[in-house]
Amino acid sequence: MTLLDIILLLVAVAAAVVSGIVFYKLGYNDRKKKAEAQIGSAEQEASRIVEEAKKNADSLKKEKLIETKDEIYKARQEAEREIKERRSEVTRQERRIQQKEETLDKKLDNVERKNDLVAQKLAQADAKLSEAEEVRRGQIEMLERISQFTVEQAKEYLLKQLEDELVHEKAVKILNYEQQTKEECEAKARQLISLAIARCAADQVSESAVSVVPLPNDEMKGRIIGREGRNIRAIEQLTGVDLIIDDTPETITLSCFDPVRREVARIALEKLIQDGRIHPTRIEEMVDKARREVEQVIKSEGERAILEANIHGLNHELVKLIGRLHYRTSYRQNVLNHSIEVAHLAGMMASELGVDPTLARRAGLLHDIGKALSHEIEGSHVQIGVDVCKKYKESPDIIHAIEAHHGDVECHSVIAALVQAADAISAARPAARSENFENYIKRLEKLEEICSGFEGVEKSFAIQAGREVRIIIMPEKVSDEQMVIVAREISKKIEDEMDYPGQIKINLIRETRAVDYAK
Repeated sequence: MTLLDIILLLVAVAAAVVSGIVFYKLGYNDRKKKAEAQIGSAEQEASRIVEEAKKNADSLKKEKLIETKDEIYKARQEAEREIKERRSEVTRQERRIQQKEETLDKKLDNVERKNDLVAQKLAQADAKLSEAEEVRRGQIEMLERISQFTVEQAKEYLLKQLEDELVHEKAVKILNYEQQTKEECEAKARQLISLAIARCAADQVSESAVSVVPLPNDEMKGRIIGREGRNIRAIEQLTGVDLIIDDTPETITLSCFDPVRREVARIALEKLIQDGRIHPTRIEEMVDKARREVEQVIKSEGERAILEANIHGLNHELVKLIGRLHYRTSYRQNVLNHSIEVAHLAGMMASELGVDPTLARRAGLLHDIGKALSHEIEGSHVQIGVDVCKKYKESPDIIHAIEAHHGDVECHSVIAALVQAADAISAARPAARSENFENYIKRLEKLEEICSGFEGVEKSFAIQAGREVRIIIMPEKVSDEQMVIVAREISKKIEDEMDYPGQIKINLIRETRAVDYAK
């Protein structure tokens, strides 16, 4: 019990006692003395209890004070011990830092001594170099007096002699290496390419850069134009396509750099002509419907391409981009058909070489994927394709094949080389592509100009549609051994300065005739 409980108990007891006393005093006078005696004893008991409570409270207070002092003493000892340990640690750190400073000072002294030693050695080396240079100049002057040649004349003479001696040996080595390489590689390459071409026979359809929409009558032109040109403006703004309405009877021409937009405009215009109701609201509805149809065609063409190439696991966005190639042409060759053909060719050649054909087909199908976005994103279709395939987590082998298929970087894998070869085969074989006649003539003229610019060339003729050039060599200026070197230099310059599909055969002709008459 606490002191307060004891006091309360005492107060209650005293109150009860007092009540009893009053009760007995009023009711029973004969017990007055007895009650007074009880009250006295109760008061004494209460006083005793109070004294004991005070003594207990004092003793409890002393005990708490002693415990508090012990805890304070222990905390102080712990703090002093921790401070002592930290001081010891700081002392050790200071000692360690001091040792490091002394070590650094020693190293700095060593470096300074080494620098002084190096400076002395450099000075000695400079002096020796100067002395050697003086000796060399003296020797050169002596050699010039003896040979009656200057240094430049002597260099030119020696190089000329060395060049004349090495021309024959170099030409013979080049011929041997070329012959050996051709014998080993041409047969295998011809077999692989012939087999791949024979197994992959794809039709090519030429596509124009504009779309022509037939009209039922010339009156429809006025309805398409609309009052004050509102209908034609609405069509051009919604599709991004230029409508060319000229004197050509019952025909409208659609012109646009983006073939997908042009296709949307063509379908929308055909639907409007068929429906007969041509006004801005109806035009907007038909354009939306045509756009959805084209998107569906793009999706289905992409799925058809991956099924035909037997490829799985492509990202659905890549499938859509592949489908967009259905509306893309390159030199009038459909890019989607070209990509499928490249996939087949690369897969067939990979199978023959023992390389993963699935990876080769995948790389072949995706090699021109950048052309799907070349109208929307700046840069070459190669870089765009690399960025797109990196975005959709294609493998490094696929990305490298795309990057190297036009020779922008060197091929570092068999897959990249196969895709490059398959691309060249698909683009260069007969009827695969067509090009502008003017550009074709310029390419032939450029080819002949490059060949005629070499010393010793008399005439050059581009034949076989630019796939072979025959060069007439002056026999008095170029020997048989030098012809090999000239042919290599010409082919190198053509590779550096021209863009062309396939390969160009360099054919040098040298003829020496001696004529005499017997009389």
